[in-house]
Amino acid sequence: MKIQSSVLVHLGFGKYVRSDQVTAVIPIEEERGPGRRTFVTIQGQNDPIVASRAEDTIVRDLVQEPREVTQARQQQEILQDLLLGLSNVNSTVRRISRDEGGLDLELLERRIRQVLEN
Repeated sequence: MKIQSSVLVHLGFGKYVRSDQVTAVIPIEEERGPGRRTFVTIQGQNDPIVASRAEDTIVRDLVQEPREVTQARQQQEILQDLLLGLSNVNSTVRRISRDEGGLDLELLERRIRQVLEN
């Protein structure tokens, strides 16, 4: 992927930057919320700009990454989060989920691992 040259990238709330001047795109983890999604560092500036758009959306605009590639990455991240969450489910909840709800969490974990390994 190559960064587009001299393209204005929308950061949200009327903020734009030139694509070839962006040096870093960092997701905000603490106090993230509406209007505070991503730090965007600009060449020659000490302080990053706070963007209201998500980091993956900004990066896609910087490099014009196909939407399918972005969606595939997001889907893998969701599967990884789901797998992590499933690892914390105790055996009693697993049994109830399988026997009463018809949802086999162990089978789901195996299928997710298979998808992530490919």
